Amino acid sequence: MKFVWGLLLGFALGVAAGLLLAPQSGEATRAQLSEQGIMLRDRSGTLPDELRARANTVTGQLRARANDAIEQGREVYSRTKDDLSERYSKAKSGEL
Repeated sequence: MKFVWGLLLGFALGVAAGLLLAPQSGEATRAQLSEQGIMLRDRSGTLPDELRARANTVTGQLRARANDAIEQGREVYSRTKDDLSERYSKAKSGEL
């Protein structure tokens, strides 16, 4: 718990020192922070749509990979089944 308080205190002191030693006036800094706040608000408005699009892309890719894996599994199963059936028939008829 002491670490968290120390971290928060260090952060607060860093922010205060940065504001005091800033190379521009407080008014310019506030204007810049206001502009950045507006930009972040605008970006956060489109963020859910971007995340949804990315999630749909990843979901589609995973679905395609899963379908490929299932198809490969079916092919291996079919080949193994045919091979075992053939061996069983040969063993039953005494050809082995």
